[in-house]
Amino acid sequence: MENTNPNEKISQSQCDRILRYLQSGKRLTSLEALDKFGCLRLSARILDLKNRWHQISDEFVHDARTGKVYKAYFMAV
Repeated sequence: MENTNPNEKISQSQCDRILRYLQSGKRLTSLEALDKFGCLRLSARILDLKNRWHQISDEFVHDARTGKVYKAYFMAV
């Protein structure tokens, strides 16, 4: 039976756009992913990409202005 879940196509499209963005040498946070790609679950898309054998690294970033800590994803280029 064919999978007709429309969310699967959206997730794949988001993965493709996120991968191209990271491969360009840029870093990506959850808020940036929401703004640029409409992606609400960046960590899930990153896991999808890692499961496809893409080497994606991450690090926690501390925003001194707000005191918030968040994760940024990146790839070595």
